[in-house]
Amino acid sequence: MCIYRFKDGKQCQLDGAEKGLCFWHDPDIDKRGQALGDELSQLVHEGHSMEGAFLAYTNLDGINLVRHGHSEGYSLAYADLFHASLRQAHLFKVDLSHASLMKADCREANLHCANLEQTNLLGARFDEAKIENIHWGEPMYYELLGKKAFAERNRKQAVMYFEQAEEVSRNLRKVSERQGLFELAGYFFIKEMTHRRYQMPKFSWPRLVSKAVDTFCGYGEKPARVIMFSLVIIVLFALAYWVLGIADGGNGIGLQADLSIEQNLMNLGTSLYFSVVTFTTLGYGDLVPIGFSRLLAAMEAFTGSFTLALFVVVFVKKMTR
Repeated sequence: MCIYRFKDGKQCQLDGAEKGLCFWHDPDIDKRGQALGDELSQLVHEGHSMEGAFLAYTNLDGINLVRHGHSEGYSLAYADLFHASLRQAHLFKVDLSHASLMKADCREANLHCANLEQTNLLGARFDEAKIENIHWGEPMYYELLGKKAFAERNRKQAVMYFEQAEEVSRNLRKVSERQGLFELAGYFFIKEMTHRRYQMPKFSWPRLVSKAVDTFCGYGEKPARVIMFSLVIIVLFALAYWVLGIADGGNGIGLQADLSIEQNLMNLGTSLYFSVVTFTTLGYGDLVPIGFSRLLAAMEAFTGSFTLALFVVVFVKKMTR
């Protein structure tokens, strides 16, 4: 019996060779170019797990690993599929978590609902493959390695991992765009830009700008962030006007100790209204800033003009897809 043990502690039930490992789990057996699709498919359908199998360079074109009548697919977790050919393979719901698909040819394969958590996807080809509803995992493989390297203060290694993570994200973004999966393309675009940011020096100006763009609008993919930022700015400036005071026809409006709680709250509402019309640069003229509030009003008007323009750009970008 094969001595290979799966992650759950169970032992492979296939016959072992000289080293005690079966044909599928022995990394020293050269399977280069061998057409093993039918044989592998038969074993899997018979109930044998291929978790941790060494399948580098194998020809698995057209393999059918669809598990009918089950909520979970077959497992190829931790498998080595380096440079394997999986063209037109049926891998619906297959568990490929922690596996290596590095430079694998997955063109025209059906990977719908597959599990690719912590899977090495560097150089893998997914042209015309079905990639809807794949579980990609968070963070992705090279992203996690990069974060671990940063935690260990190995910046050079971390930058290398994030370069590879950026390459993977860019490849998946392009594949998603060609298939019209624009939400998925947006997700990988954010990943791509984030991984690029992590390659920059930590306190550099380009990295700070990149982080700001991510925070305010998710690199142009999240218009809701622009709205939330606008609301926060409006409320903060309203509180400032309430404390510093504004004028209505010569009468001061703001937080005053000699007024009742109800009157102060009404003044807060007026300050909020003034903040909205200032942010949107409407300027009805019924309320005017006084003293230091003038500087704040100028700052808010400038911020509002920029933010509204940013929202239009981000919103149009999303809608025109």
